[in-house]
Amino acid sequence: MLNLAQHHNNGDEAVILKNVSRDEEISIRYLEQIIIPLKINKLVKSIRGAGGGYTLARQPSQIKLSEILHALEGTCCLVECVEDDEYCVRIGECATHEIWSEASQMLKGYFDSLTLQDLVKRAHKLNTSPARPKTTN
Repeated sequence: MLNLAQHHNNGDEAVILKNVSRDEEISIRYLEQIIIPLKINKLVKSIRGAGGGYTLARQPSQIKLSEILHALEGTCCLVECVEDDEYCVRIGECATHEIWSEASQMLKGYFDSLTLQDLVKRAHKLNTSPARPKTTN
Protein backbone atom coordinates (compact mmCIF):
# COMPACT_ATOMS: atom_id res chain seq x y z
CA MET A 1 0.00 0.00 0.00
CA LEU A 2 2.89 2.33 0.72
CA ASN A 3 4.33 1.64 -2.73
CA LEU A 4 0.96 2.35 -4.38
CA ALA A 5 0.62 5.53 -2.33
CA GLN A 6 4.06 6.75 -3.37
CA HIS A 7 3.22 6.16 -7.03
CA HIS A 8 -0.19 7.77 -6.53
CA ASN A 9 1.46 10.93 -5.19
CA ASN A 10 3.80 10.97 -8.19
CA GLY A 11 0.81 11.00 -10.55
CA ASP A 12 1.31 7.45 -11.81
CA GLU A 13 -1.89 5.86 -13.04
CA ALA A 14 -1.30 2.22 -12.06
CA VAL A 15 1.43 -0.06 -10.81
CA ILE A 16 1.90 -3.71 -11.74
CA LEU A 17 2.52 -6.17 -8.93
CA LYS A 18 5.74 -7.33 -10.55
CA ASN A 19 7.19 -3.86 -10.01
CA VAL A 20 5.96 -3.71 -6.42
CA SER A 21 7.53 -7.12 -5.84
CA ARG A 22 10.84 -5.90 -7.19
CA ASP A 23 10.79 -2.53 -5.42
CA GLU A 24 9.78 -3.90 -2.02
CA GLU A 25 11.56 -7.26 -2.27
CA ILE A 26 8.29 -9.08 -1.57
CA SER A 27 7.21 -12.32 -3.21
CA ILE A 28 4.85 -11.83 -6.15
CA ARG A 29 2.76 -14.77 -4.85
CA TYR A 30 2.33 -13.03 -1.51
CA LEU A 31 1.29 -9.79 -3.23
CA GLU A 32 -1.23 -11.70 -5.36
CA GLN A 33 -2.76 -13.06 -2.15
CA ILE A 34 -2.98 -9.80 -0.24
CA ILE A 35 -4.25 -7.72 -3.14
CA ILE A 36 -7.55 -9.65 -3.03
CA PRO A 37 -8.73 -8.49 0.43
CA LEU A 38 -7.49 -4.98 -0.38
CA LYS A 39 -9.74 -4.97 -3.47
CA ILE A 40 -12.67 -6.49 -1.57
CA ASN A 41 -12.38 -3.75 1.04
CA LYS A 42 -12.23 -1.09 -1.70
CA LEU A 43 -8.76 0.13 -0.75
CA VAL A 44 -7.26 -0.60 -4.17
CA LYS A 45 -8.73 -0.93 -7.63
CA SER A 46 -7.46 -2.74 -10.67
CA ILE A 47 -7.06 -1.19 -14.09
CA ARG A 48 -7.14 -3.53 -17.06
CA GLY A 49 -5.41 -3.27 -20.38
CA ALA A 50 -2.29 -1.48 -21.53
CA GLY A 51 -0.93 0.63 -18.71
CA GLY A 52 -3.03 -1.38 -16.29
CA GLY A 53 -2.22 -2.58 -12.83
CA TYR A 54 -3.30 -1.47 -9.39
CA THR A 55 -3.90 1.93 -7.89
CA LEU A 56 -5.35 3.25 -4.65
CA ALA A 57 -9.12 3.53 -4.59
CA ARG A 58 -8.91 6.82 -2.67
CA GLN A 59 -6.34 9.48 -1.88
CA PRO A 60 -3.62 8.32 0.58
CA SER A 61 -4.82 10.97 3.04
CA GLN A 62 -8.26 9.31 3.07
CA ILE A 63 -7.08 5.76 3.84
CA LYS A 64 -6.56 5.03 7.53
CA LEU A 65 -3.95 2.48 8.52
CA SER A 66 -6.67 0.77 10.58
CA GLU A 67 -8.58 0.06 7.35
CA ILE A 68 -5.55 -1.65 5.84
CA LEU A 69 -4.94 -3.70 8.97
CA HIS A 70 -8.59 -4.68 9.17
CA ALA A 71 -8.60 -5.80 5.54
CA LEU A 72 -5.45 -7.88 5.93
CA GLU A 73 -5.47 -9.02 9.54
CA GLY A 74 -8.99 -8.60 10.90
CA THR A 75 -9.60 -6.71 14.12
CA CYS A 76 -6.89 -5.03 16.16
CA CYS A 77 -7.86 -6.87 19.33
CA LEU A 78 -4.94 -8.16 21.33
CA VAL A 79 -6.84 -11.20 22.65
CA GLU A 80 -9.81 -13.12 21.26
CA CYS A 81 -12.16 -12.48 24.19
CA VAL A 82 -12.19 -8.73 23.56
CA GLU A 83 -13.81 -9.21 20.15
CA ASP A 84 -15.94 -12.26 21.00
CA ASP A 85 -17.68 -12.36 24.40
CA GLU A 86 -18.50 -16.03 23.88
CA TYR A 87 -14.84 -16.94 23.39
CA CYS A 88 -14.32 -17.36 27.15
CA VAL A 89 -16.83 -18.16 29.87
CA ARG A 90 -14.72 -16.35 32.50
CA ILE A 91 -15.03 -12.82 31.07
CA GLY A 92 -17.30 -11.65 33.89
CA GLU A 93 -14.79 -12.72 36.54
CA CYS A 94 -11.55 -12.06 34.64
CA ALA A 95 -9.47 -9.28 36.16
CA THR A 96 -7.47 -8.76 32.96
CA HIS A 97 -10.35 -8.64 30.45
CA GLU A 98 -10.95 -4.92 30.97
CA ILE A 99 -7.22 -4.18 30.64
CA TRP A 100 -7.00 -6.12 27.36
CA SER A 101 -10.12 -4.36 26.12
CA GLU A 102 -8.74 -0.90 26.93
CA ALA A 103 -5.35 -1.73 25.40
CA SER A 104 -7.07 -2.98 22.23
CA GLN A 105 -9.06 0.27 22.01
CA MET A 106 -5.86 2.30 22.40
CA LEU A 107 -4.18 0.31 19.62
CA LYS A 108 -7.20 0.72 17.33
CA GLY A 109 -7.29 4.43 18.10
CA TYR A 110 -3.62 4.76 17.21
CA PHE A 111 -4.06 3.13 13.80
CA ASP A 112 -7.26 5.13 13.25
CA SER A 113 -5.25 8.32 13.78
CA LEU A 114 -2.74 7.54 11.01
CA THR A 115 -3.31 7.63 7.28
CA LEU A 116 -1.41 6.18 4.38
CA GLN A 117 -0.25 9.75 3.64
CA ASP A 118 1.35 9.89 7.10
CA LEU A 119 3.26 6.72 6.22
CA VAL A 120 4.37 8.22 2.88
CA LYS A 121 5.74 11.25 4.75
CA ARG A 122 7.64 9.03 7.18
CA ALA A 123 9.09 6.95 4.34
CA HIS A 124 10.12 10.10 2.46
CA LYS A 125 11.85 11.45 5.55
CA LEU A 126 13.78 8.19 5.99
CA ASN A 127 14.75 8.01 2.32
CA THR A 128 16.03 11.59 2.23
CA SER A 129 17.89 11.45 5.52
CA PRO A 130 21.58 12.39 5.10
CA ALA A 131 22.49 9.58 7.50
CA ARG A 132 21.04 6.99 5.13
CA PRO A 133 22.19 7.29 1.53
CA LYS A 134 19.80 6.18 -1.19
CA THR A 135 20.57 2.89 -2.86
CA THR A 136 20.31 2.39 -6.59
CA ASN A 137 19.01 -0.72 -8.31
